[in-house]
Amino acid sequence: AVRRAITGRIRDGRVVLSDLTMTDREIRDIGRICIVACGSSYHVGMVSKYNWERLLRRPVEVCLASEFRYCDPLVDDHSLVIFISQSGETIDTLAAMREAKRLGARVLSMNVVGSSIAREADDVLYTWAGPEIAVATTKAYSTQLVLMDLIALYLGDLLGTIEKTEYDTILHELEVLPEKLERVLASIEDVKYFASRYFNHDSIFFIGRNLDYAMGLEGSLKLKEISYIHSEAYASGELKHGTISLIEPGTLVVALGTYEPLFDKAMSNVVEVKARGAEVLALATEPFKEKMAHTADSVIAVPETHPVVQPSLGVVPLQLFAYYVALQRGCDIDKPRNLAKSVTVE
Repeated sequence: AVRRAITGRIRDGRVVLSDLTMTDREIRDIGRICIVACGSSYHVGMVSKYNWERLLRRPVEVCLASEFRYCDPLVDDHSLVIFISQSGETIDTLAAMREAKRLGARVLSMNVVGSSIAREADDVLYTWAGPEIAVATTKAYSTQLVLMDLIALYLGDLLGTIEKTEYDTILHELEVLPEKLERVLASIEDVKYFASRYFNHDSIFFIGRNLDYAMGLEGSLKLKEISYIHSEAYASGELKHGTISLIEPGTLVVALGTYEPLFDKAMSNVVEVKARGAEVLALATEPFKEKMAHTADSVIAVPETHPVVQPSLGVVPLQLFAYYVALQRGCDIDKPRNLAKSVTVE
């Protein structure tokens, strides 16, 4: 699915988004960017906020679609508002998009062919992921994420905010991403083992900083929605502002340490929760696995890539962990209780 999302959008070392009708002048006039979505698509927006603000040097706000209409959004004709939706029929997202258009914003949607949101947006980019049957998304999340990376490179190139060396590096890493994903999928025995070891926990916490925090939001959501285990994701720096009071001997903490610029900070947070008796399952890149293993109880390693692309690799073990935990607990993984694939009522 990731390969399909990328194919045809990279030519001769450049990102080509022929579906976009925005002119270069309209792109340069963008004063602020707002990403509006629900659920996993909202978490795609959270990852993208970190990447886009650094690459585009424009303020980026991520807003839940169900809240957008009720917060008097500050968008106008110099705003780009991006609506991300799996089905393209989510009622909250559709209503929010209509409000953004009423306020004069330029609207870009990312979803499936023939959906209501796609028909009403000014521009639409399709993930080409194909239908996803399970309620809990995996490939839609992953394809949305890489498409947001491609858009960032495309806009950054026009705005002149990305140095060529970094542009070329990120682009190359996106091109080889499917092969690195295959490496992750081919080495899932550790994930299966840890799922069999930790499936009986009643409450699990995900912690991380920067992109790891945004990625942890999705890992936590996957776990709770298909295994029915209480799970929360926190920015690691917030631990001592209240959350650490919930850590007691035996509590499972999934510590994310794939964002290498803040790896040492991630390690210090692992030490903090270990000192309170937590059992720590960590996620790190391959070069940092041994260093993390000195403190964490268990470590899952993923291949190293550019930080912008790293969440696309890091999220896969989290998705698989949720899957195998749910399998151990005998849950209906494709059809979790009380959930529907497309939320069409408010």
